[in-house]
Amino acid sequence: MISTRRFDVVAVSGDLSQRARPGEFQAARQLLRDAAKVSRIIVVPGNHDVKWWRAPLGVGSRASAIANYAKYISADFEPVLTVPGVTFVGINTAQGVVPGTLTWNPRDVGVVGNMSSAQIAEARAKFEAAPRENQRVIVMHHNPLRGEISNRFGLSHPARAARAFVDLAIDLVLCGHDHQEGVYHIEHTTYGTIVCTAGTVSNRTRGQRPSAMNVVTLTPEAIEIEPQVWSVDAQNFLPGPVKRFSR
Repeated sequence: MISTRRFDVVAVSGDLSQRARPGEFQAARQLLRDAAKVSRIIVVPGNHDVKWWRAPLGVGSRASAIANYAKYISADFEPVLTVPGVTFVGINTAQGVVPGTLTWNPRDVGVVGNMSSAQIAEARAKFEAAPRENQRVIVMHHNPLRGEISNRFGLSHPARAARAFVDLAIDLVLCGHDHQEGVYHIEHTTYGTIVCTAGTVSNRTRGQRPSAMNVVTLTPEAIEIEPQVWSVDAQNFLPGPVKRFSR
């Protein structure tokens, strides 16, 4: 699909691997290399890309925990990509087990993400360095809104993220993690923020839903999102209903 449609940008919101193994990352790297032949690429790590057990709560080596991602994918965990009219800022929410990811739920260990105040300040500086008229897009792994089926937030402090979206005047958030596709409009500013969650492109879907990803079109007038849903019969991704949000 990427080779055929030649998107301006391909955004990969983490979990390129299942267990952060070299072979998994090598396969992902080949996909990214092929995509980069026709599109600009921005990619951030997900929680499956981090061996959190190598550095829980700062005990051990955090560099070792994310070493395979750094070696095979990118050593830049929070990249910036600017194209005409749009600035993409990556935020690494997949930080393993650190104080900012701790909750009262044992199931969250190594799974939940964090967006710190320092990361928000750095994102602000990156957006301010870009052309002022550009639309602002954040690429992150963890879903900042509660999943419809999982009923869980991907972030340990979702309210902090919501405030950041307002303060930074974010137009669009591209994320994943919840293994269920979704498009949401948070009406907290003049145009609000669109949160676009990609479903996993694997067989680890939630609620027996098919794999799904999203094709996003950004113009000065609107943001349009067209889900691409896997069809077993067609053995291909087929387009779903388009959602359009005027700017």
